[in-house]
Amino acid sequence: MTSPLFPLFADLRGRTVLVVGGGAVALRKAAALLEAGARVRVGAPQLLPALAEWAAQGRIEHLSGHFQPEWLDQAWLAIAATDDGAVNRAVAEAGEARRVWVNVVDDLEASSFHVPARVERGPVQIAISSGGGAPMLARHLRETLETQFDESLGELARLLSRERARIRRHYPDMAVRRRFFDRVLSGPIPSLLREGRLDEAQRAFGVALIDDKPDAPPAGSVALVGAGPGDAGLMTLRGLRVLNEADVILHDRLVSADVLRLARRDAELIEVGKQAGNHHTTQDRIHELMLEHARAGKRVVRLKGGDPFVFGRGGEELEVLADAGIAFEVVPGITAAVACAAYAGVPLTHREHAQSLRLVTAHLKDSTDTLDWQALAQEKQTLAVYMGVSGLDLLRDKLIQHGRAASTPFALIENGSRREQRVVTGTLADLAERARGHQVQSPALLIVGEVAALAQRLHWFGDAPLTDFADAPISSDTAFAAAA
Repeated sequence: MTSPLFPLFADLRGRTVLVVGGGAVALRKAAALLEAGARVRVGAPQLLPALAEWAAQGRIEHLSGHFQPEWLDQAWLAIAATDDGAVNRAVAEAGEARRVWVNVVDDLEASSFHVPARVERGPVQIAISSGGGAPMLARHLRETLETQFDESLGELARLLSRERARIRRHYPDMAVRRRFFDRVLSGPIPSLLREGRLDEAQRAFGVALIDDKPDAPPAGSVALVGAGPGDAGLMTLRGLRVLNEADVILHDRLVSADVLRLARRDAELIEVGKQAGNHHTTQDRIHELMLEHARAGKRVVRLKGGDPFVFGRGGEELEVLADAGIAFEVVPGITAAVACAAYAGVPLTHREHAQSLRLVTAHLKDSTDTLDWQALAQEKQTLAVYMGVSGLDLLRDKLIQHGRAASTPFALIENGSRREQRVVTGTLADLAERARGHQVQSPALLIVGEVAALAQRLHWFGDAPLTDFADAPISSDTAFAAAA
């Protein structure tokens, strides 16, 4: 059985490292070595223009010609990066004779050290190695870890490094010091750094160091997170990280099961969804749940479909948190208009068809008299109507009454971005009839405007748009009303 590699991080500042080769691989290796502070020698008959420029600037030393063992004199490490296997092996053999560690690119057996895949966040580095035998696995793991850690980790490392001496003086006992670090890392300081509030984070650290109370309960917080329209692949990296840190997740009914599966396995999931005619969780109750769990020291995620600030009542929820003094952050999501249109092949703006976009919510029973129908009916613009299943007769009549042509195209997108997505297209005149004929149900987004006609040519996800009633289920006003 092959012995495992011994992992280490080398301090190369001011130390000579030889790179043999003058091509693209040598360029990448030289760049990484320069970043680490090494004195880089590059040996090759010819150099890429970028390497030649570095040599002219004095950033690297160029050894012109074919490899000579003497190039390894005074070198601490060497990298063989030519496309000639015999030359690479000669570098490895010369390094072995001189006790110089040599990495031969893409040659496991000839290498005496390997360069791992890395995740870098400032001074923090996470190195991944498969022992050289499965580099694609190491690359996959690196890509996975890249989603787990944001850039603020580097700022946190710099802060703790600056304060290391003070921490050791204040907590000479290792066990007590470790508990202090646990409290700092689970407290507000990482969030402040993530939000770019560096001075506040520094002050918070000073307070924590002086006024540390080991028995104090942890401070809770709330993250308002947009889950997008359904496809879990549209979640942002920050959204994924927050879901994996959450103790409690208060989620809407329309957040897809695929998105919920991304959450931490032991997080408490509480559905607080509301739908037309069935508000089993009121907005006031949602506010109470956020405050209750945050005050208990929990990390709460309020997970909303789409974006929390687009018809999501996110502003109201933040006001409640601010009034209660609860720490919060907002993670935007891809709003339904953007995502559903893209998945249906409908560009929301287009130089020839639409120079503006209006987002409208279709709770028409309460808002009919307040909407500016004259403005909504203008040509050369796109309307994206949220919750666009109920009230379609009224919406069509109002738009036509105020000047929108009855021939204006529409696209009605049901379950946008999800596996069961359906798109119904037609003209404004027959909007309600087509929706009833195809029994379109919520969640659905309505797009009205010339751009909607492009769904026929540009659709790429799921089935082609439905343009007639040939394959539609039997029309049912009752089913349509229930869907609303």
